[in-house]
Amino acid sequence: MKRQYVEQLKKGITETALLYLINEVQTYGYNIIKELEKRTTGYLKLKGGTIYPALQRLEIKGLVKSWQQRTTERRSRRYYKITDKGRQFLSTRLVEWQDFSLAVSTLMGISDSAKAASPDTA
Repeated sequence: MKRQYVEQLKKGITETALLYLINEVQTYGYNIIKELEKRTTGYLKLKGGTIYPALQRLEIKGLVKSWQQRTTERRSRRYYKITDKGRQFLSTRLVEWQDFSLAVSTLMGISDSAKAASPDTA
């Protein structure tokens, strides 16, 4: 049960997390996977089967652009860059996330503002 719940939470944040990282630097899929894992201390350990379809959806929506770049004579990587539309979308999503996160934290009594207003702390 817990696993299903956590998987749904990850699914809901994946595209925003990808846009956030791509907004910082143009990068390629495998690097995104490693960076997500590193920055979340392993919590967002997503696989290519999750990341690459999400990147394709972002590209179809016009939020990122991609291109192939040769790394060696035989290999190439697909790099991703955020578009202006993607930056606007990300900005909106970050505000929505902050609002949502604060509301849920307040509801559950785990935010600083909720603790300050709690009758237990008065």
